Amino acid sequence: MTQFRPSRFEILPVIVKNLLIINGLFFLAQFAFSAPDSFINLEATFALHAWQSSLFRPWQLITHMFLHGDFAHIFGNMFALWMFGSVLENVWGSKKFLTFYLVCGLGAALIHLLFLSYEFLPMMKAYQQMYLRQAEGGIIPMEEMRQFMVTYLSADPEDIRQLQNMGDDRFSNQQLFSLLSDKYQVSLNMATIGASGAVFGVLAAFVYLFPNTYIYIYFLIPIKAKWLGILYFTYELFFAIQNSAGDNVARWAHVGGAIVGLLIVFTWNKKNRQQFY
Repeated sequence: MTQFRPSRFEILPVIVKNLLIINGLFFLAQFAFSAPDSFINLEATFALHAWQSSLFRPWQLITHMFLHGDFAHIFGNMFALWMFGSVLENVWGSKKFLTFYLVCGLGAALIHLLFLSYEFLPMMKAYQQMYLRQAEGGIIPMEEMRQFMVTYLSADPEDIRQLQNMGDDRFSNQQLFSLLSDKYQVSLNMATIGASGAVFGVLAAFVYLFPNTYIYIYFLIPIKAKWLGILYFTYELFFAIQNSAGDNVARWAHVGGAIVGLLIVFTWNKKNRQQFY
């Protein structure tokens, strides 16, 4: 099948509808409990954290998919879930679609954590060397700490000015290392949220099954699903490899979700071609 032709099509099938509701409720809860004195920090508890972080919990591999950063974030993900997920749920049925969605999200999270761990390795090694030297009573050169903050912590100009104004005595050195350690922990505890990994899996499956279906960008510009999928995947892969400083988008989760989605749908199609007509 290269184009989707609806037959007894449900505009809002049960799983997609419930995913939209659950994501919406979580989004409202994020704002309801966003105050500093709130009894629960939803992002600390349910967002995805690196394995090396003290905040990591196994359930975050699933729960991070129901949290979002802002309205544009949740709207984009939920719109894509409805647009492409409704088609897949109508074709596969609710149980199979839910399994597919969750596995794509889980796979995206695992791939994201693998690349995150790889990126953290040099930072953790450099920090550990400085920490041991500090614990043994040694003095860490200012330039070494400055280079660490610039390389791994995206130090802002104020951080650099603070470095330059610090003295060379032991007390100043300890103060600066304490500041560096706080920023290191913030970086290590960085949270990842959003359903994008699972949604990219849904998009990849739609492109695979219905490559010649036209999608209208901004409701005006027609483009076949296969070309949109290739362009979007290439875009995400390019920026994932670039790993640009300041890019707070989990690109490898997007790429991972798409790859997992393709592998699943390819396997299902290979084993039982008639379910895709």
